Amino acid sequence: AERIRPLVKDGVYFMHQTLHWPPKKILVEGANAALLDIDFGTYPFVTSSNCTVGGVCTGLGVPPCHIGKVYGVVKAYTTRVGVGTFPTEQNNEIGELLQSRGQEFGVTTGRKRCCGWLELMLVRYTHMINGFSALVLTKLDILDTFPEIKVGVKYRLEGKPIAYFPASQELLNKVSVEQARSFADLPPQAQSCVHFIERYLEVPVKWVGVRKFRDSIIKIF
Repeated sequence: AERIRPLVKDGVYFMHQTLHWPPKKILVEGANAALLDIDFGTYPFVTSSNCTVGGVCTGLGVPPCHIGKVYGVVKAYTTRVGVGTFPTEQNNEIGELLQSRGQEFGVTTGRKRCCGWLELMLVRYTHMINGFSALVLTKLDILDTFPEIKVGVKYRLEGKPIAYFPASQELLNKVSVEQARSFADLPPQAQSCVHFIERYLEVPVKWVGVRKFRDSIIKIF
């Protein structure tokens, strides 16, 4: 306790001093995915706090005017742990391959994550909440053995397209997904996938992860 005591500070005053005397840059990393947010997540399958950018204000006492760049981190495919609606989930060999190649296990529980194609509607919804300055697209290399890559770009409810992410689990359980184009050759395929995501979301991808190592992050701009 005596070793830790000097490190314990009043968080509000500490952040205020860091922001002003003299001003310093602060990097804040979120611990959970945006759709686990208590207010904007896929309730009831959420956590007990704000995982979106608002958590910087409510969790650290940082005024909104001091929030600068907001970077969204998203895998090149979609995963989920436990129960909950997952329209693009692949309960087949594709899902198993994504799970094994991506080593998709829950950090705390060790449970296998459910895997499926990237849902851009979901990513766009999180962009609407967070206002991403740019994206970090990770695990693109996991897709390099697939002859075809599919991307979810639109939900259909009772046969009709809907232009929003359903807030109700009851509605989300009923939607089907339209899937985007396929890609034949991996190198141009990967580049086209990135550009397609950028065009769809209207957010630039700034970094791409192609392996799990630090030096495997490609900076685009």
